[in-house]
Amino acid sequence: MALLEVKSLSKAFGGLVAIKDLSFELEKGKILGIIGPNGAGKTTLFNLITGFDKADQGRVIFKGGDIAGLRPHELCKQGLARTFQITQPFANLTVLENVKIGAHNRVRSSREATEEALQVLERVGLIEKRREIASVLSIGHRKSLELAKALATKPELILLDEVVGGLNTKETNDMIARLKRINEEGTTILIIEHVMKAIMTLSDRIVAIHYGEKIGEGEPAVISKDPRVIEAYLGEEYVLAKGS
Repeated sequence: MALLEVKSLSKAFGGLVAIKDLSFELEKGKILGIIGPNGAGKTTLFNLITGFDKADQGRVIFKGGDIAGLRPHELCKQGLARTFQITQPFANLTVLENVKIGAHNRVRSSREATEEALQVLERVGLIEKRREIASVLSIGHRKSLELAKALATKPELILLDEVVGGLNTKETNDMIARLKRINEEGTTILIIEHVMKAIMTLSDRIVAIHYGEKIGEGEPAVISKDPRVIEAYLGEEYVLAKGS
């Protein structure tokens, strides 16, 4: 069953076409990866799905309903959340306070929000940082906080925009394991990522886009050998490193 359906989606900014006639589906409980070179339209795609931008044409179907015109906070109430490539914490608040804001999407009392936030911080490995001010966190902890803020809204579908980017090897491995657990616990994931280890390890399927158009779709092993994807994005070095 498709939880998310993107149908013939297009978006242009002036004369620049960012997304062109793009279609794909994401099944409930799965992880779908989005790859492509810088400027391919990946973040624009996320903005269209989550209500930050309005499509010129096409439809986005979530849980069977057309979500065109809904604002981000309305979509959040329906169970759709996202993270951002550039982390956006409430810098002067503590880690716990940041996550409580997300929890208030589902609960009313401060006590319940605190309980929910503490559980999420435990899940993402930030429980010991709960009293720290967000502005002093390392990039790795900021990425985890961005994830925690989204998880606190209890999403059915979470869109992750380069949540692994900028992390060291240990942090990357920890994040991959964390995302696998989150998915196994029932959250469907749509992920943009340039770190090939992460995208190839996590994704059930991958959609590759270039200049806003889909140039490939399939399982990671298939996408990694697709000539159009190799030419546009992966490059020969990646193929050689994989031993193909």
